[in-house]
Amino acid sequence: MRAWSLPTFGAERLQLVDVEPQPVGPTQVRLRVEACSLNYRDYMVVEGHYDPRLPLPLVPLSDGAGRVTEVGETVEGLKIGDRVAATFFQDWEAGPVPEGRRLRRTRGGLLPGMLQEEILLDQRELVRVPAHLNAGEAASLPCAGVTAWSALIEQGRLTAGDTLLVQGTGGVALFALGLAKMVGAEVAILSSSPERLERALALGADHGVCTKDWPEWGDRVRKLTGGVTHVLELGGADTLTQTLRCVRPGGYVALVGVLGGTRPHLDLLSVVMRNVRLQGVIVGSRQSFLSLNRALEAGGLHPAIDRRVPFEGAKDALASFGIGGHFGKVVIELV
Repeated sequence: MRAWSLPTFGAERLQLVDVEPQPVGPTQVRLRVEACSLNYRDYMVVEGHYDPRLPLPLVPLSDGAGRVTEVGETVEGLKIGDRVAATFFQDWEAGPVPEGRRLRRTRGGLLPGMLQEEILLDQRELVRVPAHLNAGEAASLPCAGVTAWSALIEQGRLTAGDTLLVQGTGGVALFALGLAKMVGAEVAILSSSPERLERALALGADHGVCTKDWPEWGDRVRKLTGGVTHVLELGGADTLTQTLRCVRPGGYVALVGVLGGTRPHLDLLSVVMRNVRLQGVIVGSRQSFLSLNRALEAGGLHPAIDRRVPFEGAKDALASFGIGGHFGKVVIELV
């Protein structure tokens, strides 16, 4: 079977190689991968920016979905033909985030990634995917979907009557938009592209703010919404100051990305005096994934897909991913 392998850092160095299949262990499942999806974390891994100490060669990508083709002798609850996706963290079943090396054991990092035609996974790493989603949509769930769910629903307790600010139109951002509208919240969304804002408004966003027209967008968002109760913070250092201008006293800021850097010049007094809650979010547990899937099935929500790329085009897709500009998820299809 074939796999994309990274012998040295740099997307241009990815190689399509043949790999000898390994026998299935007692608690393992053989998964025929039907689709993968790209995250910014995958781009950083491939370029060597995420952790330059990662052992090479590695097979990239954390997110993938497919069908079970073989099960080990002690596997329970899964059978041949089941449609499943792999969890982002292999050692986080439920509860608080684990510490140390357990948190680092992720696919496409310390463990082989999903960008291969077949993969062996332990049964505890897999969850069944919602029946109404195709393979590419299901492959979008493990990182982006679970992150948005954990940040807004589980930790943020977003509900009807709340107002959410979403930064950008990437995978996590549009999952957040969909989940927020599903629970009845008002949503304002930011983008540097008027065209992408129009598409977000068509998906249900209530307000769109073009950051090229409004570089001091915090005041603009506050004027449109009266202040937001929740923020999905993706920019980090570059955007936190503006975020604090538009969040209401007692508001909640879910810090899920640091695209603009990790060292903000932040007036902490405004956080303290206005009782704002800053919450770091790092994806979520297997239990969070199961909860997300139940909600998606109940609400019939589909992830937003920007484009679908064949398996042979994965190298170019990863090389160009850092440019940005995608609307939702970029999916690699194997079938």
